[in-house]
Amino acid sequence: MKASPSERLPTTESVWALLEAVTDPEIPVVNLREMGILRNVEETATGFDITLTPTYSGCPAMDQMVDDVQSALHAAGLTAQVKIQLAPAWTTDWMSPTALLKLREYGIAPPHPRPVTSNNSTTSNAPPGGSPGLQKVTFSWRRNLTASDPIACPQCGSLDTTEISHFGSTACKALYRCLGCLEPFDYFKPY
Repeated sequence: MKASPSERLPTTESVWALLEAVTDPEIPVVNLREMGILRNVEETATGFDITLTPTYSGCPAMDQMVDDVQSALHAAGLTAQVKIQLAPAWTTDWMSPTALLKLREYGIAPPHPRPVTSNNSTTSNAPPGGSPGLQKVTFSWRRNLTASDPIACPQCGSLDTTEISHFGSTACKALYRCLGCLEPFDYFKPY
């Protein structure tokens, strides 16, 4: 860390805030924290440890995310080590309510809830500690949806949609077409 005695030393909270400017390179309207990719910020004796969890283990954007995080920290004069953590595996349950809304506004249908378990409670993969404010939330526009329900078009809201390809612009999205407005769109698949 670089700081003169008269400067205020960075805190874990200020690093979290600084990293909110780092967006997902494939979906630039959401930041890594909103996506649940930014998992933890921990102060160490030599700076900060930043933990990222990719949306899936082969995510081609991960190198860019690491570079973007390191660049943001370096620009602020901070020393940090960025670690990739694969377990527990990332889940769409870690996406914040803001991320889900931003996806739809950007033209990507947000993920439906994952299938329910046999005891009728939703499958939960709650985020590990360290990422404040990222709990599983059920939204009124997602209430009572199941994995087999139709995907709403993010352009016009029609439920008259069809899957064109199980893989869209990235492996974590499927390509759909709205039969109402005829627009193609990505659907962020639930994990």
